[in-house]
Amino acid sequence: MKLKKISLRLRIFVAMLFVVLLASILIVVVAIYQYSEEAIDYHQQRLERKEKNIKSHLNFIIKETSYEVKTEKLPLILKNKIYEIATIHNLTINIYDLDGTILTSSRAAFAQDSVPSCIDAKILNRLSHSVEHTYVEKRHENEKVYQSSYSYITDQKYKPLAILNLPYLEDDDFLDKELDEFLERISYAYLFMLVLASAIAFFLANYITKSIKTISDKINTTTLEKRNERIDVDDASQEISTLVNSYNSMIDQLEESAVKLAKSEREQAWREMAKQVAHEIKNPLTPMRLSVQNFQRKFNPNDPQIHQKVEEYSETLIQQIDTMSAIASAFSNFAKMPAQQNETIDVVSTVRLALDIFNEDYIVFLCEQETIITTFDKTHLIRIVTNLVKNGIQSIPPERVPKIVVHVSLQNNAIRLSVSDNGTGISEENEAKVFEPKFTTKSSGMGLGLAMVKNIVETYNGNITFTTQHEKGTTFIVTFPKL
Repeated sequence: MKLKKISLRLRIFVAMLFVVLLASILIVVVAIYQYSEEAIDYHQQRLERKEKNIKSHLNFIIKETSYEVKTEKLPLILKNKIYEIATIHNLTINIYDLDGTILTSSRAAFAQDSVPSCIDAKILNRLSHSVEHTYVEKRHENEKVYQSSYSYITDQKYKPLAILNLPYLEDDDFLDKELDEFLERISYAYLFMLVLASAIAFFLANYITKSIKTISDKINTTTLEKRNERIDVDDASQEISTLVNSYNSMIDQLEESAVKLAKSEREQAWREMAKQVAHEIKNPLTPMRLSVQNFQRKFNPNDPQIHQKVEEYSETLIQQIDTMSAIASAFSNFAKMPAQQNETIDVVSTVRLALDIFNEDYIVFLCEQETIITTFDKTHLIRIVTNLVKNGIQSIPPERVPKIVVHVSLQNNAIRLSVSDNGTGISEENEAKVFEPKFTTKSSGMGLGLAMVKNIVETYNGNITFTTQHEKGTTFIVTFPKL
């Protein structure tokens, strides 16, 4: 999985757990390192203390002896005392002369055991040239660490008599046991901290991403078609507040732009509508003008057919005037939409009333209920029915027996009105334009009927759809809530 596809919440959660684990590992490493350093210091200081105590003990014996204090007399002076000192301090004691040759040892059979009979020349050289005249040799053998200290034994005048050698084994069992116990205790503490950190990381990640998710949801619902709500986030961080303020500012600018765009679109729509109205009015004016000019040119009061010609001329003018009146009425009705006067009506009886206007046998009305009471503008409902029926009648070719079926029903507390015809249907390229103002496939009319119906239906929170089949007919379906 790519990192960029992981949610921010999961990234924060994992990052916090990683920090806790990393801190735990670092603390354990530091603790182990600290124990190792303490073990080294412990052995070094312990060896130094034992060396100091043993030398003090040896100096006391040398001071109290009755023998002459010389290097070669040390085996006689110490004799059995060396065993007592070794037992007291629980440490092997080897004494060499100044040339590095063994004089005596706390090991009874040192000649046969592993006690070196002489000291290496390098050790003697480092011992003699050191400031404190002490030297500690460290070696690893069989996974164990051995130290061996070398220092001078002096007489009362601080003249070197011999070399004291103390072999020392670094026994870390006690410290290792303490380290194991410490790691065990701290592992329980870290386990508790990990659980606690997981809970804190979970809630913290949710807290951090909650505001971001709110902003994301708002952005996803942002649209030009409706008023967008501003974001109000409480207790937000400075960064989130900046983001929220930027979004709210964008919403304000977007709303202002939407208002300007809507205004511009309305102005453009009305300009286009005005052009269409002007065009539709010019259509009947042209034949009217030609008729008047022709009548003026051919007018003869003595013509025996003058009355018939005047009547024909008058009919032509009246027909064109009616066309202009229909255009003006259609435009006026569309412009007044969606004014409404809500009233309690019976949908069934109102639809019947609208169909009575046509008084055609091929119009069939079907209803599953005797009455359907709702709150609606009666005039608007009649306009819906008449416009859909007219549209259906006009879509039927002259050579075909017309059939219009109007059906009203109540479904899931919604009123459903359908108008079906057996006309030519709607072509695929015109389906998206059916409800557009001024769109029409007829040679006359302004194409405002279906646009007006759509406006009325949407005013009542309803919708209008249609299904069509080529050369078989079209069904318009209007649904709106029963109030």
